[in-house]
Amino acid sequence: MAGKNNLSAGFLSMGLFMAYGFLLIYLRDFAPGKEEWIAQYSVGKHFESRLAHVHGNLFAFLNIVIGYLLVHFNNRIGNIKTISWLALAGMLMPLGILAEVYFGAPPIFVLIGAITMTIAVIWLGVSFSKLKPASLE
Repeated sequence: MAGKNNLSAGFLSMGLFMAYGFLLIYLRDFAPGKEEWIAQYSVGKHFESRLAHVHGNLFAFLNIVIGYLLVHFNNRIGNIKTISWLALAGMLMPLGILAEVYFGAPPIFVLIGAITMTIAVIWLGVSFSKLKPASLE
């Protein structure tokens, strides 16, 4: 069933990115050398780490919403499998940011994730705009 994987991946990703947020709090407030972390808080790897945390939770939430809508409207809108896969591929954006920070990966995954999530959201919006008002009940 299209949408089920989005719900599952969304909740799991959100949990992991929330846990990553606790790591960021630890590094900022409790870790040895926290002063250095604070001094570099808005630049480089520190900034990108926070971007990954925020976008990871946002894209996880989008997958939850998209998954719910796809499950609920699966017989009323078309291309639900494609929209589902595009939204799931969107998780490459925050994962790509983390891959850049920790492994020096190229930004291609960030771009692919951002583009696929944007397409999924727009495609779903267009699909809903084509529904007749009675179909929304």
